Amino acid sequence: MDFKSADPSVVRNIMQRVLLNAWLRAARTHQPLPLLVDFDPGDVKGELPDMMGYDVEDDGEDARFVIKQEGARLTATYGNEHIEPAKRTNRYLHDAIGPERYARVVPSYLACVRHRRPIYSVSTVQDADGKDVSYERLLLPFGFGNRVEQMVGSFKAISIEGGFKVNNLMGLQASSVPLILVQAVIDLAVATAPAEPRASNDVVEL
Repeated sequence: MDFKSADPSVVRNIMQRVLLNAWLRAARTHQPLPLLVDFDPGDVKGELPDMMGYDVEDDGEDARFVIKQEGARLTATYGNEHIEPAKRTNRYLHDAIGPERYARVVPSYLACVRHRRPIYSVSTVQDADGKDVSYERLLLPFGFGNRVEQMVGSFKAISIEGGFKVNNLMGLQASSVPLILVQAVIDLAVATAPAEPRASNDVVEL
């Protein structure tokens, strides 16, 4: 599935919209890429378990992604709880999740580098009990000039069937391979998107 142009309304999750709007505000301050120092989504401490932070090495199709912050729920989602917390950062994404899973997710990361715009994707997967789960990924690029140097990711798993098992949801031994439903480049209305009030701390892997 190709990445299609979309405006910010394509993003479903409320907190991901908060993060995206913060990126849009920062992009109005510094273009073509916002600086990470200008990214101010408000108090999102409650979101950190569902977020990742990366340094981006190289550019284009050769880009590699160094994990600088890894959310606790994402560790469980990918079945990496056995790794000591101190060893979960400062490693390459492809080493952290392995070649098979990396091949599934890297198109979104490379699209973020290539377009220098937020990338949003939605996949469906089944948990260990066969419940359908929607997995929503938002990647936000930052850097100087035209080169993406940092990336912030938000990852949300939601099921209309109620509670589900997050452990190993996206792991190699998961009960199903994710089915991609949406792959979007948020590249419309970047300069004119209205600023929204920052979220309070009332909060609702890749």
